[in-house]
Amino acid sequence: MDFLEALSRPLGAGAVIPPGDGMAPYLAERRGLFSDRSVLAVVRPADSAGVADAVRVCAEHDVAVVPQGGNTGLCGGAAATAGRDAIILSLERLNRIRRVDADNFSLTAEAGCRLSAVQAAAGAVDRLFPLSYAAEHDCQIGGNLATNAGGMNVLRYGNARDLTLGLEVVLADGRIWNGLRALRKDNSGYDLKDLFIGAEGTLGIITAATLKLFPAIRERATAIVGLESAEAAVALFGILRAESGDTVTSCELMGRQPLSFAIAYAQGCSEPLPATYPWYLLIELTSSAHEATLARRLERALSAAPAGIGDYRIASDEDEAAAFWRLRNGIPGAQKGAGASIKNDISVPVADMPAFIEAAGTAVRDACPGVRICAFGHIGDGNIHFNLTRPEAMSDSDFLAAWDPLTRQVHDVVMTYQGSFAAEHGVGQLKPGEVSRLKDPVEQALMQRLKTVLDPHGRLNPGKVVPPPQD
Repeated sequence: MDFLEALSRPLGAGAVIPPGDGMAPYLAERRGLFSDRSVLAVVRPADSAGVADAVRVCAEHDVAVVPQGGNTGLCGGAAATAGRDAIILSLERLNRIRRVDADNFSLTAEAGCRLSAVQAAAGAVDRLFPLSYAAEHDCQIGGNLATNAGGMNVLRYGNARDLTLGLEVVLADGRIWNGLRALRKDNSGYDLKDLFIGAEGTLGIITAATLKLFPAIRERATAIVGLESAEAAVALFGILRAESGDTVTSCELMGRQPLSFAIAYAQGCSEPLPATYPWYLLIELTSSAHEATLARRLERALSAAPAGIGDYRIASDEDEAAAFWRLRNGIPGAQKGAGASIKNDISVPVADMPAFIEAAGTAVRDACPGVRICAFGHIGDGNIHFNLTRPEAMSDSDFLAAWDPLTRQVHDVVMTYQGSFAAEHGVGQLKPGEVSRLKDPVEQALMQRLKTVLDPHGRLNPGKVVPPPQD
């Protein structure tokens, strides 16, 4: 039987998009690095059983399965790899909120639900689902879990892994594991869900998740602070946590260069303070209580802050707070206006962030004079997007040709601080070589063994995360 016919029989012809123009939106990859790939079909199941059917048909025909959510990733994790027949398995039709349990502070959503839709479903019962980042209106919860997404609120609520109670997963042989438990305590065996969170679809395909909810936010205080150094930012962060009653939800570090790009190229962005500073912190405190004290706590903490703080501004209303956030959220897109960029998603211990920024900056400037460093990110969890924009006098193509050596230099500095070269964007097909180069051999062997046990034929998202075994 023809492969496309075999897929259409259990799923319906409307669920299978053959090669042609209809596949184009699913083949467009965010960075344009992995778009030229051979894909046999795009498959759009309507439910978990349909996902299982598609996986079984692919197993019978020895075709790889590349799961795809909102396709907002930056490491090629949802794009096919070269050299192997594959389908793109889109989860966009699995978009139902199955259950909301306000009393249990939990919600069960299918993998294709947009993150913003999950947030809205929680808000409808006066609860909060706190995972949040710039792509929340496009990304899907299955992809958030597959990459263990972080975002703006990790400091207070944790990564996607920390927000997950249970999963439903289609395995490589087409079986469905139903682990949709809404329990906070369950020591009845291995915690299997953690195998699949952050695995980028290489061990199983997440089709639904039971997620933690929290009390709705009643009060919010937002400020932007100009600082003379990254060291001052780290010191201020510690003071804020102590003086605010640990109500800091977001603490975003921004260098002057990326902030300047946002002001120049992002819509609705302007200077936040009368003078300019080398560094800025965007701070947000939140509370579920109606006490109207957060702004006073924030003012008290900022006025008692150490040397190195130049100026600050506390938002007087929601519009002003939104203007501060536009600056932060506008940075990634604004970099395009300044030319080609090389993006690094790294993490180091919070106390080591200033030293890392200094050392990595020296390394890349020595290697590429004139490179413009765009360092920004989540100071509360040590996650810095250490992005590099081409020198003004260099062409885009010449700069991008230096991608690998410049990235290796940044990652080498990361490892001297016991950090990670893949903090929240994942590994995808962009960084398996760095896994092989930098991760402990024992850790690599364990990863490869897990992959072999759960996906013995290597059909689930091949070429991602796990480097091939060394001879």
